[in-house]
Order: sequence, then C-alpha cells, then structure tokens
Amino acid sequence: MSAPTPRSPRHFLQLKDLARAELDYLFGRTAQLKERQRSGQLYQPLAGRTLAMIFEKNSTRTRVSFEAGMAQLGGSAIFLTSRDTQLGRGEPIEDVAEVISRMVDLVMIRTFEQDIVERFAAHSRVPVINGLTDEYHPCQILADIFTFIEHRGLIAGRTVAWIGDSNNVCNTWVQAARLLDFKLHVASPAGYELELERSESEANGHLECFSEPHAAVRNANLVTTDVWTSMGFEDEAEERKRRFADYRVDAEMMRLARPDALFMHCLPAHRGEEVAAEIIDGPQSVVWEEAENRLHTQKALMEFLLLGRAES
Repeated sequence: MSAPTPRSPRHFLQLKDLARAELDYLFGRTAQLKERQRSGQLYQPLAGRTLAMIFEKNSTRTRVSFEAGMAQLGGSAIFLTSRDTQLGRGEPIEDVAEVISRMVDLVMIRTFEQDIVERFAAHSRVPVINGLTDEYHPCQILADIFTFIEHRGLIAGRTVAWIGDSNNVCNTWVQAARLLDFKLHVASPAGYELELERSESEANGHLECFSEPHAAVRNANLVTTDVWTSMGFEDEAEERKRRFADYRVDAEMMRLARPDALFMHCLPAHRGEEVAAEIIDGPQSVVWEEAENRLHTQKALMEFLLLGRAES
C-alpha cells in the first residue's frame, strides 16, 4: 500500500499570503497568547512538533523569537546555517526542501532572494515561513502592526510614514496598506525609491511617495524607518550616509506627525544615522515592545499554519 499523500501546506512567504480576516484573527490571537505567557499559563499545543530554522543571513531577533516561541508552544527548534546543510555545497534547493520537510513540521528560512523561499515552499510537505528575504519581511510587519494596535487601536484609516531606503520592510508595508486599509507615505532619496509599477499595483491607491521626508511625516500616526545600509550593501555604506543625511528621523521631523504618533524601528538601529537618540529612546518610541512582539505574533502564526484557528 502506498503512503498517503500529505495535504498541501499553508505557507507564509509574503504578507499578502494571508487574507484580511486571517490577519485580524492573528492579531487577536497574538494578544491572547501574549497574555497567557505573561500570566505564566502553560500552553503547549505544538508538543512533539519541530521547527527547522535555516539561516543564510544572521539575526539575533529572528533566531531568539522563533526558537523561544517554539519552545513556549511545547515544540523544539533546529538551528541551521548554510554550512549545516547541503545548500552551501550546491545541492538544489528543491532537493533540500524534499528532505528537510520529511523530518520536521515547519520550516523558517532567512535568506537572500525571494525566489529561494518560493522554490523551497513549492517542494515542501510542511508550512514554510519567510523569516526575511531581500524583497520582503512579513514577520516584521506582523509584529509592527500588532504593536500599533496594542497602543492605538485599529490601523485602518490611519497614516504610516516610512522614511529611508525602500527595502524589504518597506515593500511589506506596501502590501499591508492595501490589506488593512491605511495610507502609506514613503520618502526616499533619488535612486532608492520604490519600484513604482509593482508597488502601486500592490498598494491599489493606498500609497503616496515623497522626495521630501518632512512632507511624508506630516500628520502621520506612525513614523518608522530602518538602517540606511542593509545586509549585502555594506560596500555602499559611506555613499548611503551622504545620500540619506536629510532622512534622519529627529525631533524636528516627529513634531510634524500627530502629537500621539508612535515611532518604530525593526532594529538594530544606528543612533545618529537613521534616527536620533532622543527619538528612539524617547516617549514616542515603542521599539522594545515591537521587538518583543516578534515572539508573540510568530507564535500565533506558527500555531495557525500548523493547527488552523484555535478555539481557546
């Protein structure tokens, strides 16, 4: 008798892989799981399950949040770098996916091109989560939006201002704007702007781009940014410092946002470059809650991908 064919797994490779109702569910579920953790309640629905974490790009927050999250849900996690798999020796991604997905219940990949996670997922028997690629960072935006909801309520109808490089985090904010019905203002220097054709299609009227950062921030409910030089662009660091000099989020810029505007940064941050110390360490900053919420949103995500909607 042949082995049963496994059901098609649900993947999370871009934010738009989830529908609006599913995102709303995850935010509500995150609040429940966070409260359970803080009150000391033991909740282990993933007992006996294993997460494989494949890192081709290093990260403190991604590793700790996924590994701790899986442990808190009763499961275990295996940390793998490209040196620990045959990917680093040229084995096809498709073959690695076929093998690893027969041994674990869930895979998280932090890598370079989006095509890598797409190809892996296409040959995986288990759910695959994008922990970061050059194009998208959906787990970060889950945490960011949940953090906003915690502090200010629903994000629908609000205005988010992104200041700086139009990188993977920015690309994911574009998808979020359409899915969750808020306005996104993006301000980037010439040569570092969004790919407008793709972005405007994904945002569907929810995006406005600016060359002048102060204009983008005006009346925003949330101001967010990232480092000027992401991993893989270290050779451009000095040039980027020169080109992005007017895009530092400082007190003058924040005064143009709404009085109760929040500041976010996905970290690590370079004080004095993309953000002034008085802002990231000031009362409008929620960066530490934002970082912690990676743990809680990813727990809700892993539970959802493996078990579906929870009843309690």
